[in-house]
Amino acid sequence: MPSCPCGSPADYAACCGQYIDSSVSAPSAEALMRSRYTAFTLGNESYLRATWHPDFLPPDLHLAEDPPTKWLGLEVKRHAQQDADHAIVEFVARYKIGGRAHRLHETSRFVRIDGRWLYKDGDIHPR
Repeated sequence: MPSCPCGSPADYAACCGQYIDSSVSAPSAEALMRSRYTAFTLGNESYLRATWHPDFLPPDLHLAEDPPTKWLGLEVKRHAQQDADHAIVEFVARYKIGGRAHRLHETSRFVRIDGRWLYKDGDIHPR
């Protein structure tokens, strides 16, 4: 079985799949961020919506655009727990649209509510 799309050497079921395909909550902001990246690679809008803080959820996630986004890889640069319920994860995600390569470098903010980590928002780093 190939490794998980998030870059972990574990297979999907043992890694992000346990959060995406079941009711198990990601135990950390980094695990949630990795599972959200994997959900983007799979086009799993329901998981992305369920793990996005409702106050910051955009009305359209643009997952079905043409040409489609081809996700190429994820690098987690740092994960910092700010307190028990707030954390940041800095990452670089590489992707292609219509054969053209792009990279997203973001520092994301996460909040834990009722024991569940949620993506809040993030700052995009300029190239």
